[in-house]
Amino acid sequence: MKHRIVVLGAGYAGAITAGRLAKRLHRDDVEITLVNADPEFVERVRMHQLASGQELASRPLRDMFAGSGVQVRVARVDAVDVDGKTVELTDEHGATTLGYDSLVYALGSTVADYGTAGVAEHAQHVAGKQAALRLRNRLNELAAGETVLVVGGGLTGIEAATEIAEARPDLRVAIAARGGVGDWLSDKARHHLRQTFERFGITVHEHADVVRVEANGVVLASAPAQGATPIHDSAHRIPAQLTVWTAGFAVHPIAAATTLEVSASGQIVVDGTLRSVSHPDVYAVGDAAFAMGVGGRPLRMGCATASPMAWQCADALAARLTGRKVPESPIGYASQCLSLGRRDAIVQKVTPDDQPTSTVLTGRIAARVKELICSGAAWSVTHPTLMMPSRRRHLAAGPVAAELVAK
Repeated sequence: MKHRIVVLGAGYAGAITAGRLAKRLHRDDVEITLVNADPEFVERVRMHQLASGQELASRPLRDMFAGSGVQVRVARVDAVDVDGKTVELTDEHGATTLGYDSLVYALGSTVADYGTAGVAEHAQHVAGKQAALRLRNRLNELAAGETVLVVGGGLTGIEAATEIAEARPDLRVAIAARGGVGDWLSDKARHHLRQTFERFGITVHEHADVVRVEANGVVLASAPAQGATPIHDSAHRIPAQLTVWTAGFAVHPIAAATTLEVSASGQIVVDGTLRSVSHPDVYAVGDAAFAMGVGGRPLRMGCATASPMAWQCADALAARLTGRKVPESPIGYASQCLSLGRRDAIVQKVTPDDQPTSTVLTGRIAARVKELICSGAAWSVTHPTLMMPSRRRHLAAGPVAAELVAK
């Protein structure tokens, strides 16, 4: 019988892992199934563009993987039984069960409200395609002069605020953050960011702790003295006709409902080869994995680590199955990139452990670099070995294979 590899999730990490495994393992020996709820590959790094009214290229998964040896299964993942080695799915025909010998868990993340009241009822977000399209519809309903408030001062919040401000100069755009907006950037990058906000007329509210989202804005925590009860009056509100929540991401609860060892955040705890520390037949990549990078620091959620995690995972799993030396090296960073509309960007060079350096690109050149990086991420899904030879190898036979997988 063929060794059944099931990959759950076809974001950057899952899709690249599936394609790279197909390039590393002989088709006579393995059956690779890629499960995804959406029939198309979604370029998540472009959701702020989709929300602002831009059209993105259609990328049907079955077309992308045609002839690759990867079977695409369009279905929602409902549960995983890591002890019984099965996955519960729902597709167009109803509920079904899919068995596996090796599992790659890449279900990614979704928006996190951290228990903040009113987020689900009154806020929009850009954590997925359907959410971005809903935000687009709400933006189209706004009249000139109305206010859009983006909550969150990280990469997603900055990109969403600047994209909306550029696409809809008739609106008032504001951004609010619990700390400083872009405060992890170098001095040069922060200076350029402030200039960009001024150019777009974006109002910045820093050290603004949002405790409730309402239909007409947000309520902030008021703590004039330590331990004081929050005061919810007009002095502690930011009015807005539309609130966009970008204050964080959380993984789906499916992994935490299994016997897998997970972190406090619900991510699957993995070793340096992206293999579960509790279940050797399970691997995790992308936002779903709690993995240590250079310097022993946990890798943050984001596209910057999705591809290298996919390469590491696929090569490690293929090596174990074929009886070869398992590659392992810590994953590090090279840069942080954020678009500021279509004609401006910041490309911040960072150390391998994600600390900013003094080297920064800004403006139109940075925008071109950022676009190349985004386009390259999508290109790598259909070129998972980056044009290097495929080298499809047969699996190790019999007891040797079982021992290799178990180690």
